[in-house]
Amino acid sequence: MENIGLIAGNNRFPFLVAQEIKRSGDRVICIALKEEADQNLEKVCDKIYWLSVGKFQKIIDTLKSENVKTVIMAGQVKHVKIYSAISMDFRAIKVMGSLINKKTDTILKTIANEFEKDGMHLTASHAYLKHLLAPKGLIVGKKLSSDENKDVEFGYKIAKGIAGLDIGQTVVVKDKSVLAVESVEGTDECIKRAYALGGENFIVVKVAKPNQDFRFDVPVIGLGTIDNLKENKVRAMAIESGVTLILDKDEVIEKAKKLGATIIGI
Repeated sequence: MENIGLIAGNNRFPFLVAQEIKRSGDRVICIALKEEADQNLEKVCDKIYWLSVGKFQKIIDTLKSENVKTVIMAGQVKHVKIYSAISMDFRAIKVMGSLINKKTDTILKTIANEFEKDGMHLTASHAYLKHLLAPKGLIVGKKLSSDENKDVEFGYKIAKGIAGLDIGQTVVVKDKSVLAVESVEGTDECIKRAYALGGENFIVVKVAKPNQDFRFDVPVIGLGTIDNLKENKVRAMAIESGVTLILDKDEVIEKAKKLGATIIGI
């Protein structure tokens, strides 16, 4: 039995990781980020510590005190929290001061290197959840028309381009025109903006980065995504197969069926 460190942000992702770690026979030592994590994590973790995202040295020391060698980061931390004037300890200030830029990948890779310095390995965030990766082809919903498939192909190329620049991982397209590009606001807000600008029946395309680091920022959809697709009258969502996690996969597919949402693995 091994103590696995879980650094938990918001939404369902950390819950599923914790459950699968325990199912494998290991223990979950959770660092719940006070600004983001759900109080109910206490029910699924073996031990939990509530710490601020800016208390980096305390996070490191706490995991070391629990003899943690492997760490997983799961759950979103809103970019605004990174840029806002949160209280940072000396190590966090030093890390942020060393950055050549504040792109997501730059920040997270620097953090990963800090864990390595203290003898802890940051592993893939989907290491325990590979059964939830999106398959290729029509996952649920109505088959796309020839023109709609061309929109998917068009959107895929653009999404890969912006993902490679670490801008975002989602684009929204309609009739081979880009309605919205995801940035720091996240996929849900990007979809809402596209509906406000271009009306209904558009295609959402979500991909991994060309050289995706699976330790963090893995593309994810979940039950809330399905609600958003329905509310904003999305024709279909295309997600990159083999790399995109469908959290609560069975429930997502069932809900999509009920609401008439279409999801495709590309």
